[in-house]
Amino acid sequence: MASKKGPKVLFIDIETKPLLVFAWGIGEQYIAANQIASDRCLLSWSAKWAGDPDSKIMYADSRGKKNVEDDKHLLEGIWKLLNEAEVVVGQNSKRFDIKVLNSRFIENNMDPPSGYEQEDTLQMARKKFGFVSNSLDYLTDKLCKKHKKSKHKKFFGMSLWLACMAGNQEAWKEMESYNKKDVLCTEELYGRLAPWSGTSTNYSLYFNGEDTICSCGNNKFKKNGFKYTKTGQFQRYACTKCGHEVRDRQSLLSKEKKASLKV
Repeated sequence: MASKKGPKVLFIDIETKPLLVFAWGIGEQYIAANQIASDRCLLSWSAKWAGDPDSKIMYADSRGKKNVEDDKHLLEGIWKLLNEAEVVVGQNSKRFDIKVLNSRFIENNMDPPSGYEQEDTLQMARKKFGFVSNSLDYLTDKLCKKHKKSKHKKFFGMSLWLACMAGNQEAWKEMESYNKKDVLCTEELYGRLAPWSGTSTNYSLYFNGEDTICSCGNNKFKKNGFKYTKTGQFQRYACTKCGHEVRDRQSLLSKEKKASLKV
């Protein structure tokens, strides 16, 4: 087995240019493809490797570009990070960020990045909880202590995107702060949700040795009762750092006991 000291976990968030469309009203209506005057593209992205200090957060945008629809330079930067990552984490990233990026990659004749596991804090929240809202704003306000989702300051809502597209430098500074903050609070939120919801990534596979490694990085577990299935009894363990529960794969039941079971 190749030498490993843990997976390369990347937290990401992207911001995109809104569509410019022709429409006959502002109510709910169907917008056909031929009504789109200007399509979506990347305006900015922010990313951070797990374990790096907050000061090492990465960011890129279209500031100073004459044509903000030319996002190739942004795509090349985030592609390199995704190509290096083994686990990618974001808020609603499975449905939005990753699919939007893939669409922009293929439209720009770029190869797909190397494969990676995906963790989505929105799906993690929906899996185990019944919060009033699963938005990043609400979840970080309730669960995070260090980082909360940024509130719009001078440029509220859509006005921030429009001002950036118009080349307003003050707006771009606010966009950078907004984009970076989303990544920082997503990282903290992931740490809060993972012990409850579990992760689809088996972190132990990325480490040398036979220790079980929790998503929080801890390898210390304590016995925590038993898990019973229709045909087996398994020892349960709880992470001593975050409380996440795992269990043995091998049943504690004897061959005779298993053979005697009627299901």
